[in-house]
Amino acid sequence: MSQKKPETSREPLILTGIKPTGTPHLGNYLGAIKPSLELAERYPAAYFMADYHALTTLRDPARFRELTHQVAATWLALGLDPDRVIFFRQSDIPEVFELTWVLACFTSKGLLNRAHAYKAAVAANREAGNEDDWDINAGLYNYPVLMAADILAYGTDRVPVGQDQKQHLEMTRDIAGAINHAYGRELLKLPEPLIAEELKAIPGIDGRKMSKSYDNVIPIFAPPKVLKKRVMQIVTDSKVVDEPKDPDSSVLYEIYRLFAPGEEAKRVYEGLKRGGLGYGDVKKSLAAHLEEQFGPHREQYEHWISHPDELEDVLHAGAVRARELARPILDRLREAIGIDR
Repeated sequence: MSQKKPETSREPLILTGIKPTGTPHLGNYLGAIKPSLELAERYPAAYFMADYHALTTLRDPARFRELTHQVAATWLALGLDPDRVIFFRQSDIPEVFELTWVLACFTSKGLLNRAHAYKAAVAANREAGNEDDWDINAGLYNYPVLMAADILAYGTDRVPVGQDQKQHLEMTRDIAGAINHAYGRELLKLPEPLIAEELKAIPGIDGRKMSKSYDNVIPIFAPPKVLKKRVMQIVTDSKVVDEPKDPDSSVLYEIYRLFAPGEEAKRVYEGLKRGGLGYGDVKKSLAAHLEEQFGPHREQYEHWISHPDELEDVLHAGAVRARELARPILDRLREAIGIDR
């Protein structure tokens, strides 16, 4: 049976989810915020706060709300235009959660068994001598289904993904394909990957990947004194100013080159390599560059944080626009299943 494709006249839509599990830091900026804002200049975009995804690990209601507002305020302060981008909160879209159940009924358990996050949790349990599924909740196990609903609910055309995220999109396409096959027509659009340029994970102040889990982050909008203190805590070796150093293995230089102008980064590289430039001076310069880049946006960030009602208005307005995309898709699916509206 040939599959009839749904009619559409809109421009291709890209979609990105943002999970609020920690105060936004430099790693978030380089890995997600900056490239997403650049994409939104070229494509129609929908970016959402994936707050229910955070529920697999975050159980403090006050912290849950606080982090959602922090992440939303960060994106807005750094230039996201809610008139240009559909910017909303996942939990404000009931269609997503109805769609999640429909998708779950077409998702094999074997597919979920192969999900990277679940396999990693099982491996960690085995290494610790626990039973495979010890302390693994069904939310984590079913995470790929909710993620698929997030993507499919809006007729998303392209999803920015890196190599470590390709499985999410592949699983989404598999689930959508199973539904389309079952009903003999394209009820759900199969999204295409928009392969993101691979960016090496930015190191934290201790040299490991910058992550809230390691408490080694540099928050984007930390007050100037806190920002400088975190930068001064970046690990270095014990070589003194006059000694030649190896910038290629330096955590400090690896962070520095990401935020300093190219010619200046080159001069610092050469100064470290030949000797005569100390780590302390490089740290002070890095702190100055970070303040120069993010300081002008701090006031706007603080405005959003101190005016949560205004922030809620932005998210609710975005949810209205997102639901306008989701409702026809879910209606079409309900009709195919045999559910009367």
